[in-house]
Amino acid sequence: MTTAAEKTPLSAHLREARTRAVRAAVALLIGTVIGYLTSDLVMDGLRAPITELAASRSASLNFDSVTGAFDLQLRIAVYSGIILSSPVWLGEVFGFLTPGLTAKEKKYTFGFLGVALPLFVGGCLTGLFIFPRMVEVLTSFASSEDSTILQASYYFDFVFKIVIATGIAFVLPVFLVVLNFIGLLSARAIARAWRVSIVAIVVFAALVTPAADVLSMFFVAAPMALLFLAALVIAWIHDRARGDVDPTRIERSQAARSQNSITRQTPPAERTRTCSA
Repeated sequence: MTTAAEKTPLSAHLREARTRAVRAAVALLIGTVIGYLTSDLVMDGLRAPITELAASRSASLNFDSVTGAFDLQLRIAVYSGIILSSPVWLGEVFGFLTPGLTAKEKKYTFGFLGVALPLFVGGCLTGLFIFPRMVEVLTSFASSEDSTILQASYYFDFVFKIVIATGIAFVLPVFLVVLNFIGLLSARAIARAWRVSIVAIVVFAALVTPAADVLSMFFVAAPMALLFLAALVIAWIHDRARGDVDPTRIERSQAARSQNSITRQTPPAERTRTCSA
């Protein structure tokens, strides 16, 4: 059966793509303008740990060029614009792609987005929560007689990487569920790797948080461990509903398929000689 997407001519697809791209660009521009107008508020929030540090020692943000402050303000505006306009441009992208997807692919795609986006936002909020403690602990290694002068662009990149890294880390269990639903990863395989997964989670939490700050490490590692457990439970329920829980049954089924394939590839004369022997 020919679908509506296959009947649509190429010129119509191009017009639709152009219309959706213009909408996404307008939303991005509006978000960037809002981000530029609120960049001072963002900088105040990022500067708060430095302000607290300055109460006990000499500490400040430093701009190493004449245009450094303006460049940083533009970067904040662009990043804020991408985040603020994400509902629009994500909607336009999937609005353009979904007509070509099957009903099952649509269900998996929107289910993935419906879970991944809130988890990503939650991870980013966790990163924003822990970064002031990280700044406090990391700068405490310097003597109180020394001055802490941080390059503003480097400091912004430091905070941005922490926020994005924790956001992505919170989404990783969703990929385990997706791989399970499409048949590439079983719940039993996920369960067998639980020790490696927990070690990886602890190592990641130790890398993105100071080693001396156990509380911040716990705030990163504990949600990730719970999300991994939730992914394992969902994969197990899915495998059980699909009937793939018993590994011996799967191995027998695979062996039977292999034997049938060999039998089909064997010429009839050879099969007759084998049977007579």
